[in-house]
Amino acid sequence: MTSIDDELNRAIIKMLQVDGRRSYKDIAKELKVSEGTIRNRIQSMKEIGALRIVAVADPTTIGYKADAMIGLKVAPGHTIEEVSKRLGKSVDVVYILWVSGRYDLLIEIVTNDQGNFLEFLETQIHGQLDIASSETMPGLKNFKNQFLLKYD
Repeated sequence: MTSIDDELNRAIIKMLQVDGRRSYKDIAKELKVSEGTIRNRIQSMKEIGALRIVAVADPTTIGYKADAMIGLKVAPGHTIEEVSKRLGKSVDVVYILWVSGRYDLLIEIVTNDQGNFLEFLETQIHGQLDIASSETMPGLKNFKNQFLLKYD
C-alpha cells in the first residue's frame, strides 16, 4: 500500500499542488523516475483516499459574503462524531475540526449570501439539542488560506 509519508509521493503531491494538470511524463522527468511509476503512485494515492486532484478557487478573490469560524460545545448525551456528521451535510460548512480546550468542535462556514449565513445559524446551530453552546466568530479579513501539503 502507498503511503503519503513516502518521499516520492510527497514530491509528486507538491508538484500537483502547483499544477494539477501536469503530465505524468513531466513529473517523471523532473523526479528522475519512470512515467509508469508516477502513474502507479498517483493511482495508489487516489485509491486509498490520500490524493484527489480538484480545482481550488481562492476564496479571498471570490468575495464570499459571509465567512465565520464557529466554536461548539457538544451537549451531554450527544457525540462529537454525531454533530460533525450532521453539520458536515451542509455545503456551506467547509471545515470541521475536533479540538481540545474551550470547544469540542471548530467549524468554518462560507456562504455567498448573508441571509444563508443567518439561516444556517438559526436552523443548524441555535436551538439544536446536540449543541450546548456556540460562539460565532465572523471573518473580517483573510490573510492566508493554504490547505496544501506543507513544505519542509
